[in-house]
Amino acid sequence: MTKQNSIGEDIRALRNTRKMRLTELAERLQCSVGWLSQVERDISTPSQAVLEQISDVFEVPSSIFFEKGTVPDREKGRIVRAENRRAFGERVDGLVESLISPDLTDSFEMIHSVFQPETSRDEIVQRPTQELAYIVSGRLDVWIDGEAFTLGAGDSLRIRGEPFRWANPYKKPVVAIWVISPPVY
Repeated sequence: MTKQNSIGEDIRALRNTRKMRLTELAERLQCSVGWLSQVERDISTPSQAVLEQISDVFEVPSSIFFEKGTVPDREKGRIVRAENRRAFGERVDGLVESLISPDLTDSFEMIHSVFQPETSRDEIVQRPTQELAYIVSGRLDVWIDGEAFTLGAGDSLRIRGEPFRWANPYKKPVVAIWVISPPVY
Protein backbone atom coordinates (compact mmCIF):
# COMPACT_ATOMS: atom_id res chain seq x y z
CA MET A 1 0.00 0.00 0.00
CA THR A 2 1.13 3.53 -0.73
CA LYS A 3 -0.09 7.04 -0.18
CA GLN A 4 -2.62 8.17 -2.76
CA ASN A 5 -1.04 11.46 -3.78
CA SER A 6 2.06 13.55 -3.33
CA ILE A 7 1.74 17.00 -1.76
CA GLY A 8 4.80 18.11 -3.70
CA GLU A 9 3.34 16.94 -7.03
CA ASP A 10 0.11 18.78 -6.29
CA ILE A 11 1.92 22.01 -5.36
CA ARG A 12 4.00 21.83 -8.54
CA ALA A 13 0.88 21.15 -10.64
CA LEU A 14 -0.95 24.13 -9.11
CA ARG A 15 2.08 26.37 -9.67
CA ASN A 16 2.55 25.25 -13.27
CA THR A 17 -1.15 25.57 -14.09
CA ARG A 18 -1.01 29.16 -12.92
CA LYS A 19 2.21 29.74 -14.89
CA MET A 20 4.01 30.78 -11.71
CA ARG A 21 7.76 30.40 -11.42
CA LEU A 22 9.27 28.67 -8.41
CA THR A 23 11.04 31.91 -7.46
CA GLU A 24 7.72 33.82 -7.45
CA LEU A 25 6.05 31.28 -5.17
CA ALA A 26 9.09 31.27 -2.86
CA GLU A 27 8.91 35.07 -2.64
CA ARG A 28 5.22 35.02 -1.80
CA LEU A 29 5.80 32.38 0.88
CA GLN A 30 8.96 34.13 2.13
CA CYS A 31 11.00 30.94 1.89
CA SER A 32 14.04 29.82 -0.07
CA VAL A 33 13.76 28.50 -3.61
CA GLY A 34 15.90 25.52 -2.63
CA TRP A 35 13.60 24.48 0.20
CA LEU A 36 10.49 24.93 -1.94
CA SER A 37 12.09 22.83 -4.69
CA GLN A 38 12.68 20.10 -2.08
CA VAL A 39 9.00 20.31 -1.08
CA GLU A 40 7.89 19.88 -4.70
CA ARG A 41 10.19 16.83 -4.99
CA ASP A 42 8.88 15.42 -1.67
CA ILE A 43 12.29 15.67 -0.02
CA SER A 44 10.99 18.18 2.57
CA THR A 45 7.54 18.39 4.11
CA PRO A 46 5.84 21.75 4.66
CA SER A 47 4.18 22.53 7.96
CA GLN A 48 0.44 22.99 8.30
CA ALA A 49 1.00 26.77 8.45
CA VAL A 50 2.94 26.74 5.16
CA LEU A 51 0.26 24.59 3.51
CA GLU A 52 -2.28 27.20 4.60
CA GLN A 53 -0.13 29.92 2.99
CA ILE A 54 0.19 27.89 -0.21
CA SER A 55 -3.58 27.32 -0.33
CA ASP A 56 -4.09 31.08 0.10
CA VAL A 57 -1.68 31.87 -2.76
CA PHE A 58 -3.48 29.45 -5.10
CA GLU A 59 -6.95 30.24 -3.71
CA VAL A 60 -7.71 26.59 -2.97
CA PRO A 61 -8.81 24.98 0.28
CA SER A 62 -5.93 23.52 2.27
CA SER A 63 -7.83 20.23 2.52
CA ILE A 64 -6.78 19.48 -1.06
CA PHE A 65 -3.31 18.61 0.22
CA PHE A 66 -4.48 16.04 2.73
CA GLU A 67 -4.60 12.40 1.86
CA LYS A 68 -7.59 10.21 2.58
CA GLY A 69 -6.12 6.82 3.31
CA THR A 70 -3.88 4.52 1.35
CA VAL A 71 -4.30 2.64 -1.91
CA PRO A 72 -2.57 -0.39 -3.39
CA ASP A 73 0.50 0.53 -5.45
CA ARG A 74 -1.18 -0.70 -8.64
CA GLU A 75 -4.07 1.79 -8.13
CA LYS A 76 -1.92 4.87 -7.42
CA GLY A 77 -2.59 7.54 -10.03
CA ARG A 78 -5.23 5.36 -11.69
CA ILE A 79 -8.08 4.55 -9.33
CA VAL A 80 -9.87 6.79 -6.83
CA ARG A 81 -12.16 4.88 -4.49
CA ALA A 82 -15.18 6.84 -3.23
CA GLU A 83 -13.96 6.62 0.37
CA ASN A 84 -10.55 8.03 -0.63
CA ARG A 85 -11.72 11.14 -2.50
CA ARG A 86 -10.23 14.37 -1.21
CA ALA A 87 -13.04 16.57 0.03
CA PHE A 88 -12.75 20.30 -0.47
CA GLY A 89 -15.25 21.05 2.24
CA GLU A 90 -17.68 23.90 1.79
CA ARG A 91 -15.73 26.65 0.08
CA VAL A 92 -19.09 28.24 -0.67
CA ASP A 93 -22.08 27.83 1.63
CA GLY A 94 -24.34 25.15 0.20
CA LEU A 95 -21.71 23.53 -2.02
CA VAL A 96 -19.72 20.42 -1.09
CA GLU A 97 -17.05 19.27 -3.54
CA SER A 98 -14.55 16.43 -3.78
CA LEU A 99 -11.79 15.61 -6.24
CA ILE A 100 -12.54 12.63 -8.48
CA SER A 101 -9.20 12.86 -10.31
CA PRO A 102 -6.33 10.92 -8.71
CA ASP A 103 -4.31 14.13 -8.31
CA LEU A 104 -3.78 17.58 -9.83
CA THR A 105 -1.11 16.65 -12.34
CA ASP A 106 -3.31 16.34 -15.46
CA SER A 107 -4.35 19.16 -17.79
CA PHE A 108 -7.87 18.83 -16.37
CA GLU A 109 -9.56 17.88 -13.12
CA MET A 110 -12.80 16.09 -12.33
CA ILE A 111 -14.95 17.29 -9.46
CA HIS A 112 -17.99 15.78 -7.73
CA SER A 113 -20.29 18.58 -6.54
CA VAL A 114 -23.36 18.53 -4.32
CA PHE A 115 -25.44 21.72 -4.30
CA GLN A 116 -27.53 21.71 -1.14
CA PRO A 117 -31.29 22.50 -1.31
CA GLU A 118 -32.36 26.15 -1.10
CA THR A 119 -28.85 27.56 -1.51
CA SER A 120 -27.21 29.80 -4.08
CA ARG A 121 -24.04 31.56 -5.07
CA ASP A 122 -25.05 35.10 -5.87
CA GLU A 123 -21.46 36.24 -6.42
CA ILE A 124 -20.49 35.96 -10.07
CA VAL A 125 -17.58 33.62 -10.79
CA GLN A 126 -15.32 34.02 -13.80
CA ARG A 127 -12.25 31.84 -14.35
CA PRO A 128 -9.84 31.38 -17.26
CA THR A 129 -11.03 27.80 -17.73
CA GLN A 130 -13.20 25.56 -19.82
CA GLU A 131 -15.71 23.72 -17.66
CA LEU A 132 -18.21 21.02 -18.49
CA ALA A 133 -20.78 19.85 -15.95
CA TYR A 134 -23.12 16.87 -16.13
CA ILE A 135 -26.15 16.92 -13.82
CA VAL A 136 -26.52 13.49 -12.25
CA SER A 137 -29.60 14.30 -10.16
CA GLY A 138 -31.75 17.23 -9.09
CA ARG A 139 -32.42 20.57 -10.78
CA LEU A 140 -30.01 23.52 -10.87
CA ASP A 141 -30.50 27.09 -12.04
CA VAL A 142 -27.40 28.55 -13.72
CA TRP A 143 -26.70 31.99 -15.17
CA ILE A 144 -24.00 31.98 -17.83
CA ASP A 145 -22.99 35.40 -19.07
CA GLY A 146 -26.24 36.76 -17.61
CA GLU A 147 -28.51 34.26 -19.37
CA ALA A 148 -30.63 31.96 -17.14
CA PHE A 149 -30.91 28.19 -17.63
CA THR A 150 -32.55 25.43 -15.58
CA LEU A 151 -30.84 22.05 -15.85
CA GLY A 152 -32.12 18.66 -14.76
CA ALA A 153 -30.76 15.13 -14.47
CA GLY A 154 -29.02 14.13 -17.69
CA ASP A 155 -28.41 17.72 -18.84
CA SER A 156 -24.95 19.21 -19.24
CA LEU A 157 -23.45 22.66 -19.60
CA ARG A 158 -20.23 24.21 -20.82
CA ILE A 159 -18.60 27.41 -19.63
CA ARG A 160 -15.65 28.88 -21.54
CA GLY A 161 -14.31 31.63 -19.32
CA GLU A 162 -17.73 33.27 -19.10
CA PRO A 163 -19.12 34.76 -15.88
CA PHE A 164 -21.56 32.46 -14.10
CA ARG A 165 -23.45 31.84 -10.89
CA TRP A 166 -25.84 29.16 -9.63
CA ALA A 167 -28.87 28.54 -7.41
CA ASN A 168 -30.65 25.47 -6.11
CA PRO A 169 -33.98 26.90 -4.94
CA TYR A 170 -35.48 23.41 -4.95
CA LYS A 171 -36.12 20.94 -2.11
CA LYS A 172 -33.60 18.30 -3.24
CA PRO A 173 -29.81 18.40 -3.53
CA VAL A 174 -28.19 18.54 -6.97
CA VAL A 175 -25.32 16.20 -7.82
CA ALA A 176 -23.04 17.23 -10.69
CA ILE A 177 -19.79 15.96 -12.19
CA TRP A 178 -17.42 18.63 -13.57
CA VAL A 179 -14.44 18.45 -15.90
CA ILE A 180 -12.36 21.62 -15.59
CA SER A 181 -9.34 22.60 -17.65
CA PRO A 182 -6.88 23.78 -16.56
CA PRO A 183 -7.29 22.62 -12.95
CA VAL A 184 -8.31 25.38 -10.57
CA TYR A 185 -8.47 23.56 -7.25
